[in-house]
Amino acid sequence: MLNLEQQIVKQLEKSRQILIVLPADDDSDSQASALALFLFLKKMNKKVEIAQSKTSSDNKSLSFLPAFSEIKNSLSNLRKFIVAIDIHQAKINQIKYTIDKNILNFIISPTQGWFEQKDINLQSGEFKYDLIISIGLSDLESLGTLYDTNIEFFYKTTLINIDYRASNEDFGQINLVDLSASSNSEILFYFLKNYQEKLIDEDLATCLLAGIIQQTKNFKTTNLSPRILLTTSELISLGARREEIVNHLYRSRSLSSLKLWGKILNNLQTINNNELLWSQLTTQDFEENQNNSQSLQAVIDELIANIPQTKIIVIFYEQAPEQIKVIVRALKNQNALELLKDYSPKGTTKTAEIIVKQNLEQTQKQIISDLRKNLPN
Repeated sequence: MLNLEQQIVKQLEKSRQILIVLPADDDSDSQASALALFLFLKKMNKKVEIAQSKTSSDNKSLSFLPAFSEIKNSLSNLRKFIVAIDIHQAKINQIKYTIDKNILNFIISPTQGWFEQKDINLQSGEFKYDLIISIGLSDLESLGTLYDTNIEFFYKTTLINIDYRASNEDFGQINLVDLSASSNSEILFYFLKNYQEKLIDEDLATCLLAGIIQQTKNFKTTNLSPRILLTTSELISLGARREEIVNHLYRSRSLSSLKLWGKILNNLQTINNNELLWSQLTTQDFEENQNNSQSLQAVIDELIANIPQTKIIVIFYEQAPEQIKVIVRALKNQNALELLKDYSPKGTTKTAEIIVKQNLEQTQKQIISDLRKNLPN
């Protein structure tokens, strides 16, 4: 019987066109892993594409990595619709089409003979991709709109599920879920190394190392292990450009981002031994610092790295005097959508958002009161 890695290799080698999919959340580790796998499969002369649902906080922190621009936000031409016509009784002279009030009309002119309704057959063609590889998903719903608009495709196509989190629901036909790993990049490195190490070049190694550095917050998280340090050493020996990664991720912060970080720290509040953190930003804060949602996500990541016991982080962002955007980042098996279920949230289990039509003070008091119920006394 084939082991998991052998099953994956078998699927890769027989596939014609592969789709790599990522969670809608801004998960840099998943992005970096996907880029590494994309480069690897290209070296195998495979047709491969990457897709990730577009979110309001699109993460561009890894845009310096090779092939980052290849990440698509939607799936196009996923399946062809075929109109088949039996022409044994007629010879075709001309085919035209017209569009009339959203109706597509095919006009077929025979040189001789005729067509009858029974000669026409309608059918759906095969899907464009014959293999899906998901990286960093806890479930298919984590894909966001990619899944919502293509449910049949995801259920009818062979799927390889790669992840390291205990929350993973083993939804794939093949599930490479390693709970001992600290990142998806670590899992993927050992798979690629065992499969065809000779294909791991500097670009590929750089992608994997970027995922590890981002996931461990530059080796500051509490789940560091000897294996992750060994993995890092091996990637650097394979040509991973560590200085380039650190420069882009940690040494190129804009002045506006630093000011935003200061505002959030100044307004930071916490309860229950730092398990619940929250801060607020006024409209003026964002206008003064010329920040965007990407900068805000980076600040949230810094909070996670520096306060590891945190379970819930909340940012109250005043868009107008009576319109407050609330961003909730859930950690340690918390579910952001579940936490905000009474407010019709949008987003994923990791990061959810709501809009509340009342002032900042009232909103903050109400939401924090609700979230406290999800923490131990």
